[in-house]
Amino acid sequence: MAFEISALIFLCVLQAAAPQELVPRGPRPVPGRGDSPDPTPPPLQPIPPGCMNGLIDCPIKVFFTLDTSETIALHQAPPGSLVKTVMEFTKVFAQRLVDEEYKGQVQMSWSIGGLNYSETQHVFSPFTTKETFIRNLNRIVYEGKGTHTDCALQRMTQQLTNHYSGTKPVLFSVVITDGYVTAEPCGGMREMADKAREKGIQIFSVAASRSVDEPGMKDIAGPLHEVYRDDFKVVDIVGGRPEINTASIHRIIQIMKNQAFAQCYQLKCLKTPGIPGPPGPGGPKGTKGDRGFAGRKGEKGKQGDPGIEGPIGKPGPKGETGLRGDKGEIGTVGAKGVVGVAGGNGIDGRKGKMGHIGAPGCKGDPGDKGSDGYHGDFGATGPPGENGAKGNPGLPGKSGRPGLQGNPGAKGDVGHPGNPGPPGEKGFVGIGGLPGEGGEGGRRGDPGTKGRPGPDGLKGEKGELGLLGARGRPGEDGFKGAKGDQGLPGPRGPTGEPGGPGEIGSIGNPGDPGRRGDSGPPGPKGDNGRPGFSYSGPRGAAGDKGDPGRKGPTGSRGDCGAKGEAGNNGPPGESGEPGQQGQPGERGPRGDRGPDGHPGPAGDPGLNDCDVMSYMRETCGCCDCEKHCGALDIVFVIDSSESVGLTNFTLEKNFVINTINRLGSMASDPTSTSGTRVGVVQFSHNGTFEAIRLDDPKINSMSAFKAAVKELQWIAGGTFTPSALKFAYDNLIKDGKRARAKVSVVVITDGRFDPRDDDNLLQYLCDNGVVVNAIGVGDMFDKTQDNEILDSIACNKKERVTEMGRYVDLVSEVFMNTMENVLCPDPVVVCPDLPCQSLPDVSACIQRPVDLVFLLDGSERLGLENFRMVREFVQKVAENLALAGSGNDPMRARLALIEFGKEVENRVAFPLTHDPAVIADGIARLGYLDSSSSVAPAISYAIDNILSRGRGRKTRPNAEVSFVFITDGVTNSSDLDEAVSAMRREQVISTVVATSSDVNHEVLMKLAMDDKDAIFGGKDLSDLARSSLFDRFIQWVC
Repeated sequence: MAFEISALIFLCVLQAAAPQELVPRGPRPVPGRGDSPDPTPPPLQPIPPGCMNGLIDCPIKVFFTLDTSETIALHQAPPGSLVKTVMEFTKVFAQRLVDEEYKGQVQMSWSIGGLNYSETQHVFSPFTTKETFIRNLNRIVYEGKGTHTDCALQRMTQQLTNHYSGTKPVLFSVVITDGYVTAEPCGGMREMADKAREKGIQIFSVAASRSVDEPGMKDIAGPLHEVYRDDFKVVDIVGGRPEINTASIHRIIQIMKNQAFAQCYQLKCLKTPGIPGPPGPGGPKGTKGDRGFAGRKGEKGKQGDPGIEGPIGKPGPKGETGLRGDKGEIGTVGAKGVVGVAGGNGIDGRKGKMGHIGAPGCKGDPGDKGSDGYHGDFGATGPPGENGAKGNPGLPGKSGRPGLQGNPGAKGDVGHPGNPGPPGEKGFVGIGGLPGEGGEGGRRGDPGTKGRPGPDGLKGEKGELGLLGARGRPGEDGFKGAKGDQGLPGPRGPTGEPGGPGEIGSIGNPGDPGRRGDSGPPGPKGDNGRPGFSYSGPRGAAGDKGDPGRKGPTGSRGDCGAKGEAGNNGPPGESGEPGQQGQPGERGPRGDRGPDGHPGPAGDPGLNDCDVMSYMRETCGCCDCEKHCGALDIVFVIDSSESVGLTNFTLEKNFVINTINRLGSMASDPTSTSGTRVGVVQFSHNGTFEAIRLDDPKINSMSAFKAAVKELQWIAGGTFTPSALKFAYDNLIKDGKRARAKVSVVVITDGRFDPRDDDNLLQYLCDNGVVVNAIGVGDMFDKTQDNEILDSIACNKKERVTEMGRYVDLVSEVFMNTMENVLCPDPVVVCPDLPCQSLPDVSACIQRPVDLVFLLDGSERLGLENFRMVREFVQKVAENLALAGSGNDPMRARLALIEFGKEVENRVAFPLTHDPAVIADGIARLGYLDSSSSVAPAISYAIDNILSRGRGRKTRPNAEVSFVFITDGVTNSSDLDEAVSAMRREQVISTVVATSSDVNHEVLMKLAMDDKDAIFGGKDLSDLARSSLFDRFIQWVC
């Protein structure tokens, strides 16, 4: 039997190696693979007769990692409802995972498991069928503790990589969280996610709500967060109501299927090599053959380079200062409810709703059992106590000692104003007063009705003013205003000390209710808690409507009394209520012209032409120098076939955007005779070509071009490269190119194309005077590109052919520099012809936030005298910069200083601070190390200890982080490349101050991230005191 099987395999191999029959080339009369616009599977190899290749088993394991910590529960009101929404999302996701025959080649079967976590992890479902998994979702229990995502990722990795039998499964994990962490006890979230990817696990990062920490979400998804993050979220707001985001579920499942198909599909009958035959005589060169068989699957490659990282450009013009948003008011703390009377020990009831978390009180002496209080914070789990013997029914317990009153919570948001009450009735008119002695002038009375004119009387003497009348009664109180909204809960206090283990007693009979204890004295002030969540509490009920006041009777006016004799001045009366405004009097006669006033102070001098141009340069950036490449038309032809894969297609689009970023300004008008215009063609099989045209009037800026490129979607079909080249010329270049413009085409592909396509079109661009650059990249099946085809695309000019093994190399710094020089070899830097042109007068860090970290090389090469001058230099910088007003000031500068020597010798003179006294004291106390020099460990130390703080960062949001290296570059440069890469990941801007003229230029250029303009220096350190060099340094860092 074994012999028959071996013979059958041998015949299969001989049949595969036999010369193929020559067939006419050209289009087929019937539709075939690749003719449909739908995604098609990778090119399949012809199966020799007798070799059966049935459905390939493709097991897929999906593990859900669900965040059920306190932050998730409090994101949405009422607390805990978001956890239920996440469970519903997971249920819908699992229901859509259906075992199926995919593309007629592989049989996909799904196995699902999951855990939920906060500070601990709970595997609510091991790997099982989707029906069982959905039932197990009900085991999820909200714990409401902190967030330890790194430990959850570690546990998820263990569950997915347990030993399994049979075909190796494809591993996926869906992590649903908000990206925030409270601690990282298991080594860090990013590190655990990287370890999971090293073991072949592909992690999707899904946002539980709209309030997320996006950097944390991208750390989970990894370098290819464009694929595995891609704005996946649990809910969408539709019509003002949250709904499950099924679009995210659909996209994730499609990516899973594509990635699983790429990993599982292979021809198994070609794995066993046959017996080599005798060598045959050499024959004539044959015609080009059809596509060959798939090779053996290669070994797992090394881990890829870090994710896409664009180059750090030179500092741009200072932008306008944004308006500072108004600080939201904090709501008042809701009143504490009355504590209920203590009940007897009954059976365990259902868990109640989560109450407000109060600040922990001081630990008191153990007392008798008091009445049941609110649920406190979770303390550390104590050791289990011994089981006690069942006791007799207990007597009624004594009243417990009153607990210490907690500190008042932070002031909540101001409640909504109540509805205004109706105006009160007008008060009684006071009884007219008797004529009294003349007092001080009273208020003007209400105007009376105009009487009939009487006869002219004799002019009498001017009488004294009468006494003030009695004050009227106040009006009735208005209606009670509506009750304001309930404020937000106060900040969470620190966790209390763990209690001692209690003995488990038997259930006793209910005791009599004890009286309520008196309130205790206020406890000590607790530490500040983390910020509360910004959802509004429910609106309070409207207040009771007050009763309307009674209308008082109108008093009659008294008779006029006889004129009394002039009395003595009485004591001043009480201030009366203001009367109604009288009618305006007649305009008086025009007054005489007054004397001339004294001359005013001298005004500020007006802006001259230089000041105006300086202001224009600082505010609008319209006066900056620009890089011009002349009249240049560039067309990118990028491969969007299935063999490329979604991840690599994203890298192709990033390459296009990064390349155009380096070529200066684009033509604002497509019909312009100067400037750069860009077109893009993405191709797969016939009928699926898509293009961004050179003369598209909508593409008039860099931002418009980037948006158009990002909207291109992966086609995932066949590969018709020759037809794509013809399409690019006929539809973009032929009628769209400009008369005097240089036309360049950049083609990115794996080099092979569908044998049904016409290979005579490979040099279609060469016959029309177009410069073609061909980039061949190994596709997702790790197959080597066809060099002959690449040479034909590049018009047989090998110097215009570039080969690379991975698509991530497209966006490397070295290759980007090469493409910039190829496409724009002779750039012209054009600066505007401005009066008073000089270096821009940038303010000393007043209008933007800068966190400046000095790294001082304290090695023996520096010398004690130079060390003294460096300290004076740092002190002078601190005195000339506008320091921040506080630790969270959104503007101005903060400083830090580290002195480094040998590998483990790092001294912090002062951390990031805005206090001039702390800076001066730290500089004065700093001593000279006088040792060897190692800069890479100092960079890592500064990132870990100055910029970072455990779970967060010490730098301010939106602040520019700048490292200033004071060194000569003569240092231990081991691991320097890794340290510089770490600075790029942390988005650090680098500046170098050379301490002498005898320097290591290579090391200084690495520290300056290849920007020679970022290196400041002279013959020696004394040059730093020169005003011109020092002013230029201040302008640079600000």
